[in-house]
Amino acid sequence: MRTAVVILNWNTERYLKAFLPGLVASCPADAEVIVADNGSADSSLEWVRSEYPGVRTIALDANYGFTGGYNRALAQVEAEYFVLINSDIQVAPGWLEPLVEYMDSHPQCGVCGPKLHALEVAPDGRYVCTDRFEYAGAAGGLLDRFGFPFCRGRVLDMVDEDRGQYDSAADVMWVSGACMVTRSSLWRALDGLDDRFFAHMEEIDYCWKAQRMGFSVTVVPQSTVWHLGGGTLAPESPFKLKLNYRNNLLLLDNNLASTVGPARARLLVFARLLLDGCTAVVYLLTGRTAMTGAVYQAHKEWRKLRRREGRQMAITPNVKGFWKICIILQYFTKRKGVFNYLKHYEDSHSGSR
Repeated sequence: MRTAVVILNWNTERYLKAFLPGLVASCPADAEVIVADNGSADSSLEWVRSEYPGVRTIALDANYGFTGGYNRALAQVEAEYFVLINSDIQVAPGWLEPLVEYMDSHPQCGVCGPKLHALEVAPDGRYVCTDRFEYAGAAGGLLDRFGFPFCRGRVLDMVDEDRGQYDSAADVMWVSGACMVTRSSLWRALDGLDDRFFAHMEEIDYCWKAQRMGFSVTVVPQSTVWHLGGGTLAPESPFKLKLNYRNNLLLLDNNLASTVGPARARLLVFARLLLDGCTAVVYLLTGRTAMTGAVYQAHKEWRKLRRREGRQMAITPNVKGFWKICIILQYFTKRKGVFNYLKHYEDSHSGSR
């Protein structure tokens, strides 16, 4: 099979029932749909096997997270392209072909993804597709100078409407793991995802490493999917916050020195630790003590996990999508004008930004 479209499921039977039918119907004949299950306690696999016997299932014996789950599942899959897609994604006919065609015609592209729009739940329970970008990936992901992720069309908690402003294919720092296409040869060369991440920001790490190996990472706007988001961990979950803070530091450990040099990397990580500390104080002063504890725990776990050395690669300073701005400063000073500012910045800069 040429393309493997793999859903990693964990207790999301309701999303499989809602979105798997459309996904199966949309996939061309040379694409195989696979549901890999991370040790779910619900009836996900039983339902898939009963209702969609043509869909291959891979049953894992425990919840290994996004990283461990996909690493174990894709070790059992043979295809030229791997498509990682969430169970809470709604697709439309023809969503997959532009992504595969782009990979076919651009051999130096190692990873690509569609635009992500938000999927909303109507009062009557229907899922409604919107023109608003979705938080997880919007129109392609970037990093600021301190390693904070943001997107074309999403900055912190603000999201923009899709007015066609990002309708040309563009090289970015990362595309969302909610829907991501990668060459299986690159996946194996990078040993898949970094298991230490468990979940959150592992796709940014993967895309950064892909660039360091000489591949591009591209958002292909001819394809759009709709993402519900928040199906596994709530946005206000202290555990999710811990993963984000911890994994952001692991991300910088793995890649920053190879992009900006060791000395500057140490300085930027130190600055980042100070910014994290300030955020923890704000949480404390506003009575959100669980969040303060999450930041503390994130730093504690990072110090333990970072002793494991990451993959060593050559210095690659011209990484696309690593912008020399402070996105938090722009967020607070530009507010609703931040998207126009960033679009102008993108249009007027080239190279590593």
